[in-house]
Amino acid sequence: MDFAFDARTEELRAKLLAFMDEYVHPAEAVAQEQRAALASPWDTPAVVEELKAEARRQGLWNLFLPDAEYGAGLTNLQYAPLAEITGRSPQLAPTVTNCAAPDTGNMEVLAQFGDERQKKQWLEPLLAGEIRSAFAMTEPEVASSDATNITTRIERDGEDYVITGRKWYISGAMDPHCKIFIVMGKTDPDGPDIRRQQSMVLVPRDTPGVTVTRAMKVFGYEDHYHGGHAEVVFDHARVPVSNLIGEEGGGFAIAQARLGPGRIHHCMRLIGMAERAIELMCRRAVARQAFGKALAQQGVVHNWIADARVTVEQLRLLVLKTAWLMDTVGNRGAHTEIQAIKIATPRAVVDILDRAIQLHGAGGVSQDFPVAELYAAARTLMIADGPDEVHQRSLARRELRKYL
Repeated sequence: MDFAFDARTEELRAKLLAFMDEYVHPAEAVAQEQRAALASPWDTPAVVEELKAEARRQGLWNLFLPDAEYGAGLTNLQYAPLAEITGRSPQLAPTVTNCAAPDTGNMEVLAQFGDERQKKQWLEPLLAGEIRSAFAMTEPEVASSDATNITTRIERDGEDYVITGRKWYISGAMDPHCKIFIVMGKTDPDGPDIRRQQSMVLVPRDTPGVTVTRAMKVFGYEDHYHGGHAEVVFDHARVPVSNLIGEEGGGFAIAQARLGPGRIHHCMRLIGMAERAIELMCRRAVARQAFGKALAQQGVVHNWIADARVTVEQLRLLVLKTAWLMDTVGNRGAHTEIQAIKIATPRAVVDILDRAIQLHGAGGVSQDFPVAELYAAARTLMIADGPDEVHQRSLARRELRKYL
């Protein structure tokens, strides 16, 4: 593996770093102030739209999508260092470059599995940043870490599907620009193959019977920039059969195809979050004094910073290896590494952010520094896209198989 970035990656890295320094980081406080003055906390601050326009002007748009017909046409290895940079400002940078979940995964699903009508109606406005979307899989009544557990029904009735069920932590659903849900439910609940019972359908937000009942908080945060996380009820919501994505019974396979890139994108951004934490730790350590000397002179602070740097360098190499494998042997060939980074990265970054909070004292748990919100986001990723224990179980089985 060649560890050097190619010319295109270097060019985009330079442009993106300059964009972050000149536009994104200065806009973080501005966006907070503007949001506080909005009629609804889910409305978009004006500065976000300004940043989106600038990102598009500079060609820093849809960087995540490897299909050159729709996105930047970057490989996973090319995109990895760019996603890391956006992770330094996860509230703003992914959104303003149109590289934010859940839209990224939904665009990948539509690009890979959608028909031409579905692409025209939903993928094109998503690619243009004109609308947002949500992915409705997780349910409150079952352990959704096992996707075969879901109970939402998608029943055929003539030329329509009727959807009935309750979902929660549906990211993006609180955003007023969210116009479409990709809903996973069971079309064949009694089928002999539990992985062929599920299907995915497109459900417009304004469909009768679709109700966004409340916003779900994450450690007290509402995650406005990603459109929040909602509880959504589908009460006999009716959509045309033509809204089926792919084929009946293909929902589980589509979900797995969607989650593979999503997991590595999260890990890429997590490394950027860790880099931001190290920067904040160092700035705090040299600026604050305790017991007659700077925090930067305290031995325990040295340990925290050194350990954080070592951890980030290790994680970055593993993520880059995984991205390289996904490009060269495909997602299935990189399955072990995808699971490895999904286990290792959130756990390690949570630990780094915990030290950053400690170093900031009371400020670390306040709204005046970003570390508490970063911690909440990183800790969530030990659950989202499959909890650690599910990935550990699968990874261990694969290792044991060699000896059985």
